[in-house]
Amino acid sequence: MAVTAPNTATRASTASRTGAAAVTAGLLLLVAVLAVVDITQGTADVGVHETVKALTGRADAGGSSVVIASRLPRMAAGLLVGVCLGMAGAALQAVSRNVLAAPDTLAVNAGSYLGLGLLAVTGTSLPLLASSGVAFVGGLAAAAAVLGLSGLGTGTVRLVLAGSALALGLNSITEGLLLLFPEETDGLYQWNQGSIGQNGFSGVLQMAPIAVTGLVGLLLLARRVDALALGDDAARGLGVPVRFTRVTVVVLAALLSAAAVTLAGPIGFVGLCAPALVRPLGRRFKGFVRARGTIPVAGLVGAALVLGSDVLLRALITAQTAVSVPTGVVTSLVGAVFLMVMAVRVRDTGAVGATERQRIPSRAAFQVTLVVLIAVLVGLTIAAVLLGDAKLLLGDVVNWAQGRAGQTVTFVLDTRVPRVLAALSAGAALALSGTLVQAVTRNPLAEPGILGVSGGAALGAVLLVTTVPLAGSWGIAGAAFTGALLAAALVFGLAARGGFQQNRLVLVGVAVSTGTTALISLLIVLTDPFNATKALTWLSGSTYGRSLTDTAPLAVVLAVGVAVAFARRTELDLVSLDDDTPRLLGLPLARGRLGFLLLSVLLSATAVAAAGTIGFVGLVAPHAARALVGRRHVRVLPVAMLLGAALVCLADLLGRTLIAPAQLGAGLMTAIVGTPYFMYLLFRSRGGR
Repeated sequence: MAVTAPNTATRASTASRTGAAAVTAGLLLLVAVLAVVDITQGTADVGVHETVKALTGRADAGGSSVVIASRLPRMAAGLLVGVCLGMAGAALQAVSRNVLAAPDTLAVNAGSYLGLGLLAVTGTSLPLLASSGVAFVGGLAAAAAVLGLSGLGTGTVRLVLAGSALALGLNSITEGLLLLFPEETDGLYQWNQGSIGQNGFSGVLQMAPIAVTGLVGLLLLARRVDALALGDDAARGLGVPVRFTRVTVVVLAALLSAAAVTLAGPIGFVGLCAPALVRPLGRRFKGFVRARGTIPVAGLVGAALVLGSDVLLRALITAQTAVSVPTGVVTSLVGAVFLMVMAVRVRDTGAVGATERQRIPSRAAFQVTLVVLIAVLVGLTIAAVLLGDAKLLLGDVVNWAQGRAGQTVTFVLDTRVPRVLAALSAGAALALSGTLVQAVTRNPLAEPGILGVSGGAALGAVLLVTTVPLAGSWGIAGAAFTGALLAAALVFGLAARGGFQQNRLVLVGVAVSTGTTALISLLIVLTDPFNATKALTWLSGSTYGRSLTDTAPLAVVLAVGVAVAFARRTELDLVSLDDDTPRLLGLPLARGRLGFLLLSVLLSATAVAAAGTIGFVGLVAPHAARALVGRRHVRVLPVAMLLGAALVCLADLLGRTLIAPAQLGAGLMTAIVGTPYFMYLLFRSRGGR
């Protein structure tokens, strides 16, 4: 037996190596087949036979030029981008010990996007290699911020939340630049959707050395990365410089991501999916357990994902239409589904938000807070009506109300007053919606935007606007509610398995939000590919062009929501405590939860229909209200709505006046304000976990 055991172990090891080699060979064959098929697809009538002739130099000038100048570079770009993103994702997941770490979830793509946007605005023309350096700096800075706030190996949800919030803030800044400088940033929005289409081999040849450098660097650090998987203390015991290794791996991953982003724009979720598809292989073959085997194979899987998405897209729709659809939209949709699957399987690790202090201010303090907020809101409303590209006086408003104003003043106030009312109503509705959903889910980080409800509403509204341009305000509100209801049903339906666990709820919400954003981009590209401003204006949360008719559905829903919330305020208090207390008191918990969630969805949907996508209001306002007046909803509800209305009104006012006559959407302004607050909540809760 003493001789047989080693022989058995040797045979098992040999079989494992043989199996790993066979899997690797199979992946290489798959990538090769996809590459060949990708070359044969396109708008020009150049089939397999003509393609082979072009590759061997025997084709006519037309067929040869199509293959050599367009199809081969596109295929090569798909290979390079997939390899870079797959390797970057595998390295980030290994070094952070977090299965959801990727260039997307670490906001690397958003940082690179902002860097290139700033470069475009300044009018600086740099070679592709230098532009890659700018993207690298932006992506590295974003990754450092996310990893610093979320911590390493401290939970999957914290990293996704930090990355998603920072990406939203950075993208808001970039989208603001695109709206302010449309000529300087022409084409940047389409580029941000991610496309592997190329014009010649120049870009691929310049980025290839960066990919090789990143691969070689990661392979040289593979042993240290494997040691980190044992834990920091064990790695130090083996003589591994933990901090230096982590920083170096993150830098190399950011370098690979920057190369991919510079070449093809952000191709979403490849860096997340590729390592996750390789991970199960490690349970069968030891060759895929160590970083030296995992990282290159993840690169192969990434290449297969990118080329497979491109091939599938061109196989399902016509070649002419496929040209307009970016590859990044397809991979984002696939990644959103993948993230949902991961969310259902992830184990809840406790709260992800900061624990709020249990304080009960006096009645006098509550009344003072209420009076101050009402005064602030009245002041902001007056300022919003009077200020803008044309400044007015209170007397002009009085004359307009009495029908005695001049033509110019009448025109200004007829367009400005509905905007102010839309901002006030949307802010109050989003704050009320956030308060309800946080109470029902008992999740301090739940809000309509993060949970994908606002994204579903925006998708429904944009779908109607792009297909029925003459749709009225009630029709848009109905479409937004339908989209929000479907998104909420998906999010809460999946999260309900296990009792609305915080990790699962947030991850599914982020996935749905990502999917709806990709679908909105797809709609805009397919229906009006040259009008990126339409999508940006809607997604940035603008009240521009709103009329009293547009705000009517929101006003009705808000009135109903306020009446129901205040009438059921005691039930709301009980639901927010735990599951047992309402049942002991005979309250139908499931029915009450469903009713509050439906009301929250309705409020969010009509707010999106009236003012576009405005993020973070449903998060910031309830948090601030509880900090000011305690946790009883009889106090939280009015304070949260006043804060939400004031925040959106202020954001709309600043967006209209700071750079008049140009304007920025209120959603961009609230994202710029809400992102730091959200990151602060995550930072404050690090020690409490």
